[in-house]
Formats: sequence, C-alpha cells, structure tokens
Amino acid sequence: MVSFEFLVTSLVVVLLPGTGVLFTVSTGLTMGKRASIFAALGCTAGIIPHLVASIFGLAAILHASSVAFEVLRYIGVAYLAYLAWAMWKESGVIALDNAPKATGASKIFVRAFLINILNPKLSIFFLAFIPQFVPPEASSAVLTMLLLSAIFMGMTLAVFIVYGLFSDFVRSYLSASPTLVQWIQRSFSGVFVAMGAKLAMVER
Repeated sequence: MVSFEFLVTSLVVVLLPGTGVLFTVSTGLTMGKRASIFAALGCTAGIIPHLVASIFGLAAILHASSVAFEVLRYIGVAYLAYLAWAMWKESGVIALDNAPKATGASKIFVRAFLINILNPKLSIFFLAFIPQFVPPEASSAVLTMLLLSAIFMGMTLAVFIVYGLFSDFVRSYLSASPTLVQWIQRSFSGVFVAMGAKLAMVER
C-alpha cells in the first residue's frame, strides 16, 4: 500500500528546481517541446541507477568509500562546468525546429542522463528517503521499495515533461527577442556553474 505521505513528499521533491529541472527547462526554451521530452526522459533514466543502488545497498558502499564518492562528485562538477560552457557558447542561438534529428535527440538524452547519474548525493538521498515509507507489515521490503521507486520515477517524468512543455510555451514569446534569449541562456549557464560549485563544496 502506497501512503499518501509518500506521494505528497515525492511530489514536493520532484517539483523543487534542481539540475534536471533546469536542464529540461533550458532545453524546452531553446529547442522546443520534443527536445524537452528527451531531456525529461534522460533525467528520469539518470535516477534509475541511484534508486537501484539504494535498494540493494550499493549506496551504503558509496557512502563508506571516500575515494569513490569524491571521484564521482568531481566528475559531476566537471560535467556541470562543461554544460555551462556549452550553453554559454550557444547563447543567442535558438532553434525554431521542434523536431530535432535523431542524433540531436540522443545527444540531449545522454546529456540529461549524465546530469543525474554523476551526482553521488542522489544515491545517499534515496538510501535515506525510500526506506522511510516501507510499512513494517510489508511482505517484501525490496519489492515495496521497487514499487515506490517506480512511482517516484513516473512522477519525475510527468513533472519534468510539464516543465518542458511550459518552457516551450514561453519559448514562442521569447523567439521574437534574441537579446532576451541570449540573456536567459547565459543565466542558465551561470546557474549550472553555481550548482557545480555547490556540489564541489558539499560535505558528506
């Protein structure tokens, strides 16, 4: 039985702006709704390894191993810096074609996937979050956590798609102002730099 508390808490967590939300929104603003859906799919897929790691205890190993945690963390920092650079480089360029090529779609998916998979804090978060909502009377804790994880992923995908579609709606008004588009893209670039700095300074 899935509790109402789990659904509400999960929705709040998913709605909070993070790197995945920002990437999905920026993709929708600059490349359109179909591209934002690929971004949402990639971000959702990026949390699967963290959920699996949490359920089967691998997150505890990551938490115990300072070297593994630090290596993954700094790879994540470097990747966020790369995204910031790429967005700054492409600022002012807005694609009006809402049907990206297959290679473009796969590139967006991979970028989004890497954003979440390279954040070691997600594994630790899910390790602490999911077990809280497993009822004591559950016949199988693993199966219950898998169910909760599937629900969390579904909510993540749905909310991210809504974010992406909304950003595409806003995009139609922004396309008439290249200067504003450039300012927004560079703002997102700065946000990715800030998030990379925050990840670099976070304490375990």
